[in-house]
Amino acid sequence: MQTLDVIVHTISLASATSRTYELRAADGGPLPSFEAGAHIDVHLGPSLVRPYSLCNSPREKGRYLICVRRDDTGRGGSRTLHRDLTVGRRLRISAPRNHFPLVAAGHHVLVAGGIGITPLLSMAEALAARGASFVLHHYTSSAAEAPLLERLQNSAPGERAVVHHSDQGDTVRAGLPPELQVPEPDTAVYVCGPDGFMTHVVAEAMAAGWHPGQLHTERFAPAAQAAPATAGDEMATAFTVRIASTGTGYRVPADRTIAEVLTAHGVDVELSCEQGICGACLTPVLAGEPDHRDEVQTPDERAAGDRITICCSRARSPELLLGL
Repeated sequence: MQTLDVIVHTISLASATSRTYELRAADGGPLPSFEAGAHIDVHLGPSLVRPYSLCNSPREKGRYLICVRRDDTGRGGSRTLHRDLTVGRRLRISAPRNHFPLVAAGHHVLVAGGIGITPLLSMAEALAARGASFVLHHYTSSAAEAPLLERLQNSAPGERAVVHHSDQGDTVRAGLPPELQVPEPDTAVYVCGPDGFMTHVVAEAMAAGWHPGQLHTERFAPAAQAAPATAGDEMATAFTVRIASTGTGYRVPADRTIAEVLTAHGVDVELSCEQGICGACLTPVLAGEPDHRDEVQTPDERAAGDRITICCSRARSPELLLGL
C-alpha cells in the first residue's frame, strides 16, 4: 500500500465538536491528485488506522483537508486525533482512494447529515467548478454543531446549498427535500451521514419512486453490527481461503475474519476501517462464492462476486481462491 508522509499544517474549529486538519507533504512538494468523494487512511498508531473523507476542492494540489467530529462513543480514532494531533505533527497517510465517485448525470442532489458533509462538500466544489447543475442539502442539529458551515456559506457551492437545523424544527423526517419528492430520470442522489439518517432518506426516496441505482451512499459505520457467532448459525461456518500466488490454503474459523487469519500467517493485506465501510481491503476472488457483509460494494458488484472485503465478509462456498 502506497503511503505518504505529511505534516499537520493547520488545525481549525469546524463546529463546536469538529476540527479541520490541513495536511501538506512533509517534503513540501505536491500531493497526489484526488477526485471528489475520495478518502485517505490516517495512521494514528501501530494498530489504529482510520479513513477520513477529503473535504477540499479536487483542484487543490498542495494540501488535503479532513474534518473530524469527536465521537466519545466511537472506536477511539476521533478521540486520539482530537487529543494528540498538533500543528507540525508528522503523519503517515495512504494515497487517496475513491469508492464514492460522482457519476455523470444531468443534475446532482447532495444530501448530508452532520459530518456527512465532508465528501459532499468536495463534490459540490467540483460540480460548481465545472458549472454543473446541483443542489446541496445539509442537515444539522444546530448552527453551532454544523460542521464546515462557515466554509460552505462563504464558498461557490454556498449559493446552491440549503441548510437545515433540527433545533429549529427543520429535519429530514419532516419530509424529503423538494428535489427528492418526485423522481427525475437524469438525476443522481448522494447521501452521507449517520446510519439512521441515510437509511431514512434512502427508504423514503425509494418509496417516492427513485430507482436504487440513482441513490449513492457512503457510511462511516456498518448499517448493522453483526451478532456474535454461535454454534449452528451461518457466521459460525468455517471455510478455507487459498492464495492464488502460492497455492497455500488457510482455514478461517467461525470466530476469526479472513484478514485476521491471513495476517497471523504473514500474508500482507491492506486494512483500514476493519468494518467493511472503506474498501481498503477489497480483494479479488478468483473462485468460490463470497458472503458479502460490507457497506462498500453496490448490489451489482456484490452479485458479480469477484471481490470481497476480507475484514468482515465470509464465504458461502467451502473455499475461496483469492487473487493475492
